[in-house]
Amino acid sequence: MSGNRPANERIFQLLRDAGGFVSSQEICRKMGVTRAAIWKHVETLRRRGFGVEGVPALGYRLTGLPDSLRVLAMDPDPASLRLGKTIVFKEETGSTNDDLLGLAREGAEEGTVVVAESQRAGKGRRGRRWESPAGRNLYLSVLLRPRLAPSEAPLLTLLAAVEVSAALERVFGLQPRIKWPNDILLEGRKTAGVLAEIHAEQEVIHHLVLGIGVNLNMTAEMFPRELAYPATSVAIVLGRPVDRVSFTRELLRRLDQGYDELLREGGAGILDRWLRACEHPDAWLEVSTPGGVLRGRFRGLASDGAMILETGGMRETLVHAGDVIRVHRVRPEG
Repeated sequence: MSGNRPANERIFQLLRDAGGFVSSQEICRKMGVTRAAIWKHVETLRRRGFGVEGVPALGYRLTGLPDSLRVLAMDPDPASLRLGKTIVFKEETGSTNDDLLGLAREGAEEGTVVVAESQRAGKGRRGRRWESPAGRNLYLSVLLRPRLAPSEAPLLTLLAAVEVSAALERVFGLQPRIKWPNDILLEGRKTAGVLAEIHAEQEVIHHLVLGIGVNLNMTAEMFPRELAYPATSVAIVLGRPVDRVSFTRELLRRLDQGYDELLREGGAGILDRWLRACEHPDAWLEVSTPGGVLRGRFRGLASDGAMILETGGMRETLVHAGDVIRVHRVRPEG
């Protein structure tokens, strides 16, 4: 049991590992604190929503967990290869990406995760705001220090999109689709997105932060009317609230394994999985790019994750940055 964690978190870990009652005497012995201190720390857990039963002569046992992402920081996955060994929890923050970029500059280890219950200034792609109501969704950022060329960084956003989709399928039985490059859709509406922010030189990535937002328990009334794209949540699609903690654990496990595979075997597997989940295979697209709107037929992905767009005269154009703004299932006139 880690001695540098707060005492209430260490008591939680002790009760979790025991799976039943633990006597006050045993807790005192293992933690080196008094019975009065144990009661105080148990009350802290109860105030945070943890179910802790206390019975004279038997001690304490854990009976329930709150719907709080705090649990992730208190109980990180010991089997993690790289990602999630250190999880920083924020009740409220400006942006988990900004928090983690600051930690990265201070030398935080690869795999550090920041997760928050709410964000005041959540960020989407291309400067858009990501709506972040408290206690409803998942707002998470992961620090990577990959041994990849900066030109390969887009593979990491594709990886995140693939693993978010896989976690939604595994945990909730859903069939998400991906709109290039990394919008995850349910029933044609945006449910999750990925934002990568990178610090690199010509040949070296110093660090990259993957920000992931997933609409889990938002209701229809919580979405602002001025959204650029129609949005939904897992709860709206399923018609019931969902467990955010179990979903986040599954997502972190998949990201951890997928990242390891990418570093060992390259990006071919990620590209293949992305294409199988693609929302618009062979469709005619309109794509907003920094240079203007392009129109053409989607023909797949290049090895670095760029979109291959067949434009006029059967010419293939690589699109490295942009948004798909319209999908036509048949070739549009004009």
